[in-house]
Amino acid sequence: MLSLRRSLTAAWLAGPAVSVLALAAPARAADEQVPGPAANAVTLPADPASLAAAEEERIEPRAGEIVVVATRLKGQVDAPQPPILTLSEDDIAAYGAASITDLLAVLSPQTGSGRGRGAGRPVVLLNGQRISGFREMRNIPPEAIRRLEILPEEVALRYGYPANQRVINFILKDKFSARTIEAEFGQPDRGGSSTSEAEASLFRIVGQGRLNLTVTATDTTPLFESERGVTQVAGSIPGSAAARTLIADSREVGVNATWTTGLGEKGLDGALTLNGAFTRNDTASFFGLDGVTLSPLARRGQTETTEAGITFAKPLGTWQLTATLDGSHAASLTRIDRADGTRLSDTARSLNDTATSLLTLVGRPLALPAGDVTTTLKAGFAWSAITSSDTRTVAGGARLRRGDASTGINLGVPLTSRRNGVLPGAGDITLNLSAGVNHLSDFGTLSDWSAGVTWGLTERLGLQASYLVNQAAPGLTDLGAPVVVTPNVALYDFVRNETALVTITTGGNRQLVRETQRDIKLGLNWQIPLLSESNLVVEYFRNRSSNVTAAFPVLTQAIEAAFPGRVTRDANGRLIALNRLPITLAREESARLRYGFNLGGAIGKPAPTARGGPGGAAGGGMPGGPPRGAGAGGPPPGAGGGGPPGGGRFGNGQGRWNLSLYHTVQFENRVAVGANGPLLDLLDGDALTGGGVARHSVEAEGGAFYRGFGLRFTGTWTAPTRIKGTGAPGSTDLRFGALAKINLRAFVDLGQQKRLVDAAPFFKNARFSLEVNNLLDQRQRVTDLTGAVPIGYQPDLVDPVGRFIGVELRKQF
Repeated sequence: MLSLRRSLTAAWLAGPAVSVLALAAPARAADEQVPGPAANAVTLPADPASLAAAEEERIEPRAGEIVVVATRLKGQVDAPQPPILTLSEDDIAAYGAASITDLLAVLSPQTGSGRGRGAGRPVVLLNGQRISGFREMRNIPPEAIRRLEILPEEVALRYGYPANQRVINFILKDKFSARTIEAEFGQPDRGGSSTSEAEASLFRIVGQGRLNLTVTATDTTPLFESERGVTQVAGSIPGSAAARTLIADSREVGVNATWTTGLGEKGLDGALTLNGAFTRNDTASFFGLDGVTLSPLARRGQTETTEAGITFAKPLGTWQLTATLDGSHAASLTRIDRADGTRLSDTARSLNDTATSLLTLVGRPLALPAGDVTTTLKAGFAWSAITSSDTRTVAGGARLRRGDASTGINLGVPLTSRRNGVLPGAGDITLNLSAGVNHLSDFGTLSDWSAGVTWGLTERLGLQASYLVNQAAPGLTDLGAPVVVTPNVALYDFVRNETALVTITTGGNRQLVRETQRDIKLGLNWQIPLLSESNLVVEYFRNRSSNVTAAFPVLTQAIEAAFPGRVTRDANGRLIALNRLPITLAREESARLRYGFNLGGAIGKPAPTARGGPGGAAGGGMPGGPPRGAGAGGPPPGAGGGGPPGGGRFGNGQGRWNLSLYHTVQFENRVAVGANGPLLDLLDGDALTGGGVARHSVEAEGGAFYRGFGLRFTGTWTAPTRIKGTGAPGSTDLRFGALAKINLRAFVDLGQQKRLVDAAPFFKNARFSLEVNNLLDQRQRVTDLTGAVPIGYQPDLVDPVGRFIGVELRKQF
């Protein structure tokens, strides 16, 4: 049976590669590209006043003088805030990411925001323009990128986004073509579970047109508690460990397609992009034995997601219009075995539909002595709907709807300018103002506004300060999700210092109210004169929030005292039931400092005869580490740098190295549970979650690539924390030890190994990589004051994977 499953899995994973290569066969003609402007880069036309000023400022060289004129690369972001980090195509190639998704994962220390607002990936731009969704570009090979810019959160306001995430701008090359297949396999060094991945893609840029087609498949086998020797909760049925999964059995297949065309004569009057994607995910997990029949209890799920997006960009005189529309439909079916001996299953169904539209108009309507006033106008409408039914609910199905109409404005007002001679001694000072309004159909009206200043003291040193006020509504499911009662959930009770099997109630809470956020950010960006490529970033954040919607916290004595009606205990004080509907916290206060540096440079001396770009990139996302991204990659046929796909060297024969290191220190993190309730200090042993809040944390990434060989690492360190006990008999503090994780990846560009290619031409334009995630096999150790490990914090429950080893082969045609 096992051999049959492996055979079926191998055939299933091979399908995407075969299908895309079949489509890619006739695409070889695209290798003969026609030069043209940067793909899909629709730039703002210059207004007459600006053109006249440019003519007046033109410098005529005198005899014997050499005048160097710098021009802005088409697709660059035009903002007063300087980039935190800029990467050239050689820098990007040395990271070795297989796609933009993988590159973002590797760059997480630089792209992460310390604001503490928002979640998920940063704001992503393509050639300086908004896109309908990340799907438009997630499978673009890094070899196609000419330059990458990472910018501070304030720049997001210029593109209609909130200022809670950093901005990444990808500038594509003028021409490019690649057909790529990847295969990856990995598993924990202790075995038990494995992950297999296969991907095939076709990507092409021709003039203003772009085409990207990617097919992916992933298979993960299950890992059971019995394979890690997990101790069971007291009262569990004997043999339950063999019927409880730590990692679910899962299979996923997906296809993603993007097509872009230029508009007007030669495609220079705007661009239209269409995107579509489909994903199917099947999972199966087990959560114990039936108390009557002793058969395993399973939870089986199936989710199918269909997504589509449209981006329309067009210059309107001196303004730039961008309109985006993104929609998704996700249908989910879950079957949960009943634990009553009937061999029946409960069924949960859900339909999630979203549609988001946004129109932005960017221009320079007013000229001041210090420069042009930049203006962004935006208007949009977002709609979301959730339809669900669950046979376990006490209130039947649910139909939730929300419409969100929004409008806003952002102004960038230059006050002083060295270039224009307006108070040049003061440097470059720009004022940034924004305001917006949202009206939610199920909640009411929300507003936001912000004010900030950017001060470029010198060409290398810049300061920023911002004050942001924002109102936020509870999520749609926080308000209206159906009530679900789930029995026999293992939960740690901090009051009694024990793990109990508890009946948990979850769902929505209609009593939640509007949240108000007031934040201050101060920043410094200094280009260090020690190296040609180095900078120091320092950022301070102070956040204040009132009426915060939050998931129900861990059950400590303070939380139980604040919400006594949510907790049910038996006559002996043992926890038997908990109502975990969302709650409203009276206020939150936090302050933190995040600082770090980015260093980089060349390795070796330039070689006059060097050509091309680095080889096919490494990839693959495996458990325990960032998704892929630890090899090196370069331009395939038709790429801007020329040379064969993935088989050349850097443009001047040199290698690259880089190192980034960031440290975050928390000065305060306090929560008032209720207006008259306890004030919790999360840095001093109080807790809302099951792990405490660390005062210090460190992120690092770095590596080098030279002559076909590369080595990269990422690492994180989190300081120890604790959760205070109640002082009652049986209660004790919990100590969470420091945790350091290092992920390592070594890779070799097989195309640069001449003897190997001569012996086996297949290895031309191929790359092999070996990754070890959690190199030191570290897990956070949790103990009470006696040194004992609570049963709910066993190391293999906290991290069942541990050290993970994977191999990957990537080939370009």
